[in-house]
Amino acid sequence: MDAHGAGARSGVETRTDGGVRIVVMTGEFDMDNVAALRTAMDPTAPGITRFVLDVTGVTFVDSTALSIMLQPALDRTVVLAGTVPARLARVLELTGADLAFATAPSVTEGTVMIVPPRRR
Repeated sequence: MDAHGAGARSGVETRTDGGVRIVVMTGEFDMDNVAALRTAMDPTAPGITRFVLDVTGVTFVDSTALSIMLQPALDRTVVLAGTVPARLARVLELTGADLAFATAPSVTEGTVMIVPPRRR
C-alpha cells in the first residue's frame, strides 16, 4: 500500500488490484491539502477501470476535493465504499454529485459489484 502524505488533517492511502484503484481517505480535504488525493484519483491513470473510495473516515470535503473525486467519474466507475459520513452525504446530495457515484457497503464489494453504465 502506498501512503501519500496530505498534511496533518488528512490522509490518502492507495493500492491497485488489477484494474481497480482503491483509495482510502481519512480526515479533512480542502484546497490546501488535496495533492495526494489528486495523484490517487488521476483520471488518466493507465489500466485503471474503476476507482473505489473508502470514505468512512472522511470528516470534510470542499469543492476542490469533490471536483477531484468526480473527475474520473466522467468515463470510469467511481464507487463510494463503506458508510458515507453524514456531512459528506449532505454535500453530495446538495451538489447532485451523489448521482455520479455508485455505492457499496464495503471496499471488497465495491471492487467486484456490477455497475450499470450511466446514461449521458
